[in-house]
Amino acid sequence: MREAAFVKQNKDKWLKFESVLVNNTQITPDELSNLYIEITDHLSYAQTFYPNSQTLSYLNSLASQAHQKIYKTKKEKKNRFYSFWVKEFPLEFYTYQKQLLIAFLISALFTAIGAYSSATDGAFVRSILGDGYVNMTLENIANNDPMAVYKKMGETNMFLGITINNIRVALNCFILGIMFGIGTLYMLMSNFIMLGSFQYFFYDKGLLWESARTIWIHGTIEISVIIIAASAGLVVGNSILFPKTYTRLTSFIRGIKAGLKIVISTIPFFIIAGFLEGFVTRHTEMPDWLAILIIVSSLALILFYYVIYPRKLYNTSRNEY
Repeated sequence: MREAAFVKQNKDKWLKFESVLVNNTQITPDELSNLYIEITDHLSYAQTFYPNSQTLSYLNSLASQAHQKIYKTKKEKKNRFYSFWVKEFPLEFYTYQKQLLIAFLISALFTAIGAYSSATDGAFVRSILGDGYVNMTLENIANNDPMAVYKKMGETNMFLGITINNIRVALNCFILGIMFGIGTLYMLMSNFIMLGSFQYFFYDKGLLWESARTIWIHGTIEISVIIIAASAGLVVGNSILFPKTYTRLTSFIRGIKAGLKIVISTIPFFIIAGFLEGFVTRHTEMPDWLAILIIVSSLALILFYYVIYPRKLYNTSRNEY
């Protein structure tokens, strides 16, 4: 890469980092360390390709200042936990909106494929959902209680079982990202073809609304955070395929750290989804307006924390610099 192109690509980042150092802006030690690693990576690159250049001198100066500041800010703030959830993670997640959009579009595509396959192949639903589940549901429909499956297990056991299983799915979406993102795509395929088949099955029985108003009470958050966890896997895969100016190993490590933060952020939402499925979804007698209120509120919460709020923080931080 020509030096001018290298400078143009990273200039804004360097100026922001310089502002943090010169103006003594208060940021967490982890944020400072991440910035320091990035600058030292650029410094190494400049040492290799642009020796004796002004770019090298500038980056060397930044790295020296950062090193000094890091060792002056070893002590963690008392509000570290609060800062992570309210500022650090949402601001960082703004940079991964593209991966989130890709994960959403792929999920929607596989859901459509599941529904279409079920509509054109009578045996497809059973091959995906299993004979046991289909037969049980047909029996529940015959007994005028199509959503009875959500009432058969105790509330607490269902809550714990569903929450643990969902977190496991999220971890798999993240970890399988090391297969260049292909493993993550497989997880989306298996989960969302099943979702499409499930919804078409009830549509075919004339129970689309009954099923939707019930399962999306917990499914709005559950499905959303599976997509978000998949974006973490895509971040990891992207870090391996496209290291940019970093070494591939450094890029991979950064991708793992970023992906892990995304997965950690989903855990409270999986707990909420598990609680709703264990304690609320089973009340199929609740009025439609209440079910709709829960669904809309859940969707608003997800959109706010993962899309709207990160953009708002990013715009605010950009104006500060």
